Amino acid sequence: MQITAAVSDGPHRDFDLRTLDLAEPRAGEIVVEIRGVGVCHTDIAARDGGYGLPYPLVLGHEGSGVVTAVGAAVTTVAPGDPVALSFSSCGRCRPCTQGREAYCVDFAQENYIGSRPDGSATLSAAGATVHGHFFGQSSFASHVLTTERNTVKVETDLDVALVGPLGCGIQTGAGAVLNSMSCTPGSALVVLGGGPVGLAAVMGAVLRGCSAIVVVEPVAARRELALRLGATHVLDPVGADVTARILDILPEGGDYVFDTTGRVPVIEAAIAAAGQNATVGLVGVPADFATNLPLNIVAAMQKGLTVRGIVEGDSRPHEFIPELLRHHAAGRFPFDSLITTYPFSKINDALAAQERGEVTKLVLIPDA
Repeated sequence: MQITAAVSDGPHRDFDLRTLDLAEPRAGEIVVEIRGVGVCHTDIAARDGGYGLPYPLVLGHEGSGVVTAVGAAVTTVAPGDPVALSFSSCGRCRPCTQGREAYCVDFAQENYIGSRPDGSATLSAAGATVHGHFFGQSSFASHVLTTERNTVKVETDLDVALVGPLGCGIQTGAGAVLNSMSCTPGSALVVLGGGPVGLAAVMGAVLRGCSAIVVVEPVAARRELALRLGATHVLDPVGADVTARILDILPEGGDYVFDTTGRVPVIEAAIAAAGQNATVGLVGVPADFATNLPLNIVAAMQKGLTVRGIVEGDSRPHEFIPELLRHHAAGRFPFDSLITTYPFSKINDALAAQERGEVTKLVLIPDA
């Protein structure tokens, strides 16, 4: 079938809307009409060459919409079902069979190679391959071809166009607090970065009953939003001694530190303000993938420090996305308050607004 998609032709270039051909669904595959797609930092990093993907390329990995067709053997969804799309995983490796599919051994093959895992294309133009299948979806498009493993049927009174960010950024932040670090009630959490992932962590910390939630964020509007969402303290790191400021608030240090920035000086400052037996969770991706985080071995030993990398908030999307929607329905997880929508045809204008800090979470929706 013919679809419309935003195509990237190279690093730092505007997306170009084109008509493409979408392959027919194979066994286990699903066609979804996209009603909304979140824009994540990972999309921009991939567009700009950070993941080494080939061009021309269709990105997008926080899609949501309605199923329009299914391939053979699909049993979990049917045409007409509202769905959210998440990351892909193989379902066969040890992490997948243990319920830890965010750490799938074949995660890169499933999500980052620009084609199905077997190398076959899902998109083309005049017979020439257009690379896609990003996170098993490539949802900067009117329709996508995805799989059962990363397609989650949703039940919600919320407009389905807004649920896509649950498939990556929002589940990453909330999941880091609720799953990965499993923050305990009454504990103190320091969140580095007040973007969508950091603010999702704030909402997760409120759900968990953390007694102190400190957000370190340079943008004033995001600090204000963090307070509205339940942060107990916010601080501007610009020109500040971040370690000292955190310890002013938390004299015994933070029990948990969650980084969304990927900025080594910020992480080091927060680690210095971590308390005894603290856990540091890392999801921020640095601009240079070769970046290392210096860690003083003796200080880490003396504090009993745990430092762990986190992927997708250790989420099992088929369970965690419905859980977050239940919290939303109960008024306890207002993730939609972060969202600003733009017409899909204005994708480049929308990205410019995001770059200027005018929106917190960007969702593209079909043109009226």
